[in-house]
Amino acid sequence: MKAKAVHKLGNEELTIEVDTLRKKLFELKTQGVTEKIQNTSQYGKLRKDIARLLTEQTMRNKA
Repeated sequence: MKAKAVHKLGNEELTIEVDTLRKKLFELKTQGVTEKIQNTSQYGKLRKDIARLLTEQTMRNKA
């Protein structure tokens, strides 16, 4: 998810997207325990997307 796309989201959409990405990350971690994951770069991508969304939420709350 690019920063421009994050800026366009509404406050509720940000919260929903963070929850969705956290669930995906959890599922990916559990999948990594039970079976071998071919593309391990997904961990970093999901974590960075979550961080982008949380940063945007924080900036909006301060303003």
